[in-house]
Amino acid sequence: MPTAPQAPALHHERSVFDGWRSLVISLYMTLVGYGVLAGIPVISTAWATQLGFSDVQTGRVAGADLGGLALGAVLASLLVAQINRRLLVFLSALVAIAANALCMVLVDYEAVLWLRLLAGTGSGVYTAIAVANLGASSKPARAYNIMLFCFAFTQAGEMFALPRLSMDAIYGVFVAAYLFGLLFLRWVPPRPVEAGLDVEVELPDPELGSVVEHRHVPAAVPWLCLAAIAATYINIGAYWTYIELATARAALDKAWVSTVLVWVSFMSLLGCLVATVISNRFGLLRPLLVTLLVHATIVGMLAAGVTSVTFFISVYTFNFLWIFIDVYQMATVANVDHSGRFASLLPAAQGLGQIVGPNLAASTLALGFGYDAVFLFCAGASLVAFAIYAGLFLRLRRTLPALANAT
Repeated sequence: MPTAPQAPALHHERSVFDGWRSLVISLYMTLVGYGVLAGIPVISTAWATQLGFSDVQTGRVAGADLGGLALGAVLASLLVAQINRRLLVFLSALVAIAANALCMVLVDYEAVLWLRLLAGTGSGVYTAIAVANLGASSKPARAYNIMLFCFAFTQAGEMFALPRLSMDAIYGVFVAAYLFGLLFLRWVPPRPVEAGLDVEVELPDPELGSVVEHRHVPAAVPWLCLAAIAATYINIGAYWTYIELATARAALDKAWVSTVLVWVSFMSLLGCLVATVISNRFGLLRPLLVTLLVHATIVGMLAAGVTSVTFFISVYTFNFLWIFIDVYQMATVANVDHSGRFASLLPAAQGLGQIVGPNLAASTLALGFGYDAVFLFCAGASLVAFAIYAGLFLRLRRTLPALANAT
């Protein structure tokens, strides 16, 4: 007789999105699409030092670029279930290529501000399709974990290489990356396999061992997750935009800070491994709650002063836990959405946080409050996300425990 599972568990069927071509091109596209996010500390510094933008202007430009990611992802979510995804990828890549190329010609603040919004919008559509495709695989947590594992190398590479490039060369790297991806456009699955907002739950059965039942998931669940992701990325967007500039204002050694930012990226590799082990044992949501509390603490500690010690501890812990947060949040949304409509909104939620975060931080600095207030505000954003997930977890434990305890 088949052995029944000990408790209700989520069940996923394999599809075309589990094929190696779909996984490879989706991974590549996410790395390219998130390229500005990965390198925003050094790109922000380049805007300030090479183009002469003030700290406030730098925050506005970063917010426009990362906020465009949100706008593009919203557009993608409206189209991803109806229009051929290959067409969406092709058009969005052309927009990103054109905007980055124009940034090499138009370098005044107003022009760059709008061009970065346009580039971010193209990147948002491009990235949202890739994220939705990864989420449509039968093991979304594993797919996102691999993506973030690769992201660590991309981030380290950008931290090492971009400071050595001119502003035009930085834009040129992004143009080349989008052009190369178009060579493999046919690897992108054109349509979703299934639609609907539900989950398949494997239940114990005394005769059959187990049975699979469909359970509807209230739309409030993915929307609350997306709201929490936006709050989390308010913290991440503001912190990652200004951390290097904060060290400069604290008169820390620039070369040492640059070296730390390169090597800190590899903490993400350890984060991927540890996140998987913990998730397999404790699920997604419970470790996420603990992680958000710790994240708020290590960001808020900088409000007491940015020193070599506090910067080192904060930035290493920040990157290590960033992977936990992304894997757990993204997999939770993907577990309930098979059409890609909500999964494609993941970059939108991230981008929304990233446009709000840097801009609120810039406004805080403009009002003369300093970086201590910026880091306190960052910590508060993570606590908001914690409150949302805590309420969601308690509700799902009563109504849909298979999802509350999903790994």
